Amino acid sequence: MTAASLARRSSARPHTREVLVNALAFQAGWWAVVLSAARDQAAIGLLVVGLVLAWHLARVRPGSSEGALITAAALIGLVFDSLLQATGWVAFTGGALFGVLAPLWMVSLWANFAATLNVSLRALRARLWLAALLGALGGPLAYWGGAGLGAMTLVEPLPALLVLSAGWALVTLLLFRLAVWLEARPWR
Repeated sequence: MTAASLARRSSARPHTREVLVNALAFQAGWWAVVLSAARDQAAIGLLVVGLVLAWHLARVRPGSSEGALITAAALIGLVFDSLLQATGWVAFTGGALFGVLAPLWMVSLWANFAATLNVSLRALRARLWLAALLGALGGPLAYWGGAGLGAMTLVEPLPALLVLSAGWALVTLLLFRLAVWLEARPWR
């Protein structure tokens, strides 16, 4: 990919239809994962997110940088949620991987979120303060919603939401920076 085509791609804004489809696919994945995890059938949600991500990766260019972003977000989410679980802020339905790590269904939500960073949330790349605010509000609301649906428990709700708010503000900034950095790499 030439420098000129990379510059065009990185500044190109997705069409309104792409933004809407991406946002709806994210929501479908979130609901499928959370509802299936709450009913101890997480495999259903994992299948839905897998299909959403496969569809997403087939449509984006370069897919390798997007795949790297999704993988990195999943790993960051695994560490973040495992720390939340280990420190007693949250308890996930369906247990933990290897007894200590956040469950796979929770990690899939991070991958699902990463698929929005370069499409439906792309405009926030130029407004990182707004991205941090989205993380500070949206992250805890998603966990609260998941807890309300029975997929997890916020052990001490108010302090847990404050911890989630701070953590998600920082992680959202990190993920947006990572998205920009990966996009600028010369992928083949």
